[in-house]
This record gives sequence, C-alpha cells and structure tokens, in this order.
Amino acid sequence: MSGVETGLTRDAGIDVPLICGPMYPCSNPELVAAVSGAGGLGVVQPVTLTYVCGYGFRDGLRHIRSLTDRPIGMNCLIEASSNAYRQRMERWLDIALDEGVRFFVTSLGKPDWVVERAEAVGGVVYHDVTERRWALKAVDGGAHGLIAVNRRAGGHPGPRDPRPLLDELADLGLPVVCAGGIATAQGVAQALSAGYAGVQMGTRFIATPECHASDAYKRAIIEADASDVVWTERLTGVPVAVLNTPFVQSAGTRAGPLARWMLRGRRTKHWMRSLYALRSLRGLKRSSIGAGRDDYWQAGKSVAEIDAIVPAADIVAGVAARLEALR
Repeated sequence: MSGVETGLTRDAGIDVPLICGPMYPCSNPELVAAVSGAGGLGVVQPVTLTYVCGYGFRDGLRHIRSLTDRPIGMNCLIEASSNAYRQRMERWLDIALDEGVRFFVTSLGKPDWVVERAEAVGGVVYHDVTERRWALKAVDGGAHGLIAVNRRAGGHPGPRDPRPLLDELADLGLPVVCAGGIATAQGVAQALSAGYAGVQMGTRFIATPECHASDAYKRAIIEADASDVVWTERLTGVPVAVLNTPFVQSAGTRAGPLARWMLRGRRTKHWMRSLYALRSLRGLKRSSIGAGRDDYWQAGKSVAEIDAIVPAADIVAGVAARLEALR
C-alpha cells in the first residue's frame, strides 16, 4: 500500500488517501467494494443503492460486506427538504451504524445530528463544502473533516479553484480532501504536496468495469475533454456539471424564469428543489444505465485525463505506488 498516513487515512482506517465519491446513479455495490477492497474508501450513495440498484438498504450494505471486509463510507444528504426525507435518512443512518459503517460524508445542511449519532460509536463525519462560509457551519456542526469541492468537480461544483479553496480552509484545523479535477496518481500526489489530506475522485471511477454506467456513458467520458463539461441548472435548480451532449445543447442550461423565482423564495425553494430532485432521479437513472435517451451524463473536468476503462483496483494501486515512490 501507499505507506502514506494522513488525517483521512487515520479517520477512515484506510491505506490509500483516496475516496471514490458517492455518485447518483453510479455508486453501485461492486464499485464501492472494489475501491475499498483495494485500500481506498468506497462510499455508499443510499438512493443509488435502493432506487437504482434495487436493494433494501440493509441488504445492500450486507452485499457490499460479502464483497469486501474493508472500511466503507456512507453519504448523507442532510438538507431537510421534507420531514419524510429526513426520517428516511435517519433510518438509513441508523442501519449503517448498526452494520458497522463508521465514516460518513454529509452534504448540504448542518451535520450536527449525523455527528452526534456517529460519534456515539466512534464514527467520523466529513462534510462537503465549496467555500469558507459553509466550512464554518460544518465546523460549528462538529464535522471531523472537510471535502473541498472545487470548480473542476462533477456533480455540484463549487466556485473556487483547488488551491484558493484550500487556502480558505487550511486554518480551520481539520483534514481537507480535494474533490474535483483529479483522475491520475500524479494529481493525487500533487494535491497531497499542496497540503490536502486526500483526494476524492468520481468521474475517474465511472470509467471502470465495476461501475454499472452504460457503455455509451463511459465512452463519452473517455472521448471528452475538459471543454466538453458544462454546468446546467435544469437538473436540480443549481449548477450541475455534465457532458455537453446534443440533448443538453437543445435543452439549454438555465432554469426557466418561474423555477428561478421559486428557488429564491424562502417558502417555495424546498418545494421546487423536491420537484427537481424527483425529475432528475428519474432522468439520471434512465440516461446513465442506458435504459432510455442518453440525455444527462454527469462528469467533471478530470475527463481530460481519462483515456481508458481501467479496473477500480488498478486506479487505487496506481495511486499507492506513486505515493510510495515519493517517500
């Protein structure tokens, strides 16, 4: 393994400071298990596990456990868009804790209630942030580390480049993981040299045999360059990084005027986000697994460094070898 110890490796109990970021709809159990089994950290995305892959949540975790006994993580999207959603996330969290998961990546909202439950059994929580003001809320909520999502990321990117974002967060006293724009072992080494405690990759792990994304989606990632990634508001109401397919070009990338007005309102924004979420869940599932039109394919700027489908374990092993060579 890499022989490199960082705040991330200590907190997660892993050998290589590399996270396979939670991805809807691409974080299927085989991918999660392959990354963890190789010494990195695979992170379960609950809606992918249940809605896309069709598992009961506990059964899905146990399936992953049948594939690897190495640590895995869980993603908790904690914005309270509804009481029903909050209750469902609490049930998933309690099941994960009961099944031995001890590392959690929280997104949106304040992570205090996840931290409280996790700390009770020795778990840790890293929170997604895109700038300092959200990091301060994470610190106030008791987070143990930060996932610094930069403007090169897939999914919901932030406004900052990787180095300025680290500069904003470095004095907060928590391990900071770089998320966005990295797909190679050299990129991981450079991030650690800059002061990051690890790297979270998403797009790189889509182009693997273990990921259940469609062959067309994987080919598109291999063939794309950084300039082929655009931000669209039409999936969730806030910018999402996707490949600039003909469908995206024809649909446009800005939310309509009514949607934009509703997203600004205190009383209407949660309703509108819920509507967007339901629509995007169906659309992303359909397009990513190849069951319908290839419309929205999420990807980050790291597509520029991806030119082949590579087994997930080989990606982790390549990072480990590079970091070992630098010791």
